[in-house]
Amino acid sequence: MDIKELTYCDIAKGHQFHGPYHDSEYGFPVEDESLLFERLTLEIFQAGLSWLIVLKKRQALNIAFKNFDVDSVARFNQGDIDKLKNDKTIIRNKLKIESTIYNANSILSIRQSHETFAKWLFELSPLSKEEWCRVFKKKFKFIGGEIVGEFLMSIGYLKGAHHEKCPIYKKVKVLNPEWGRVEINKL
Repeated sequence: MDIKELTYCDIAKGHQFHGPYHDSEYGFPVEDESLLFERLTLEIFQAGLSWLIVLKKRQALNIAFKNFDVDSVARFNQGDIDKLKNDKTIIRNKLKIESTIYNANSILSIRQSHETFAKWLFELSPLSKEEWCRVFKKKFKFIGGEIVGEFLMSIGYLKGAHHEKCPIYKKVKVLNPEWGRVEINKL
């Protein structure tokens, strides 16, 4: 098989880092706010880098960002930013660090109107990828089409995390991800 034809499902199989993420997280529906915030942040930190680097740095990013507790991260100040910029265990990109704090505050504002980040996502669905991008660009920082698309695939809102022959595809579909609910409603 040509390397260009390999999917994430093919690459992840048996891999130390990709395998566990692919088999138990990628594409599975997520409602927990900290997990949603983590997933969005990881996609932002991946921009310009490989997903493998992000997966290797994931534990350190969780420590640095207080397990992605939105309230805690929203209170980060310049001293926290300076500390993170010097933390060799994480991806030290000032714009990505600052956007994480900004995005935590955006999620706080979402809570005011929708109670939770998960409800906000659910109430907006279904949208096309382009529509999702427009909404996310108004609400969050360091957001682009690839980041939004991968984030939404990773939490089950957009189809495409797994190819249909992947055994994980069936496990995800049974959980009724948002993309599956949208497909049913179109019938």
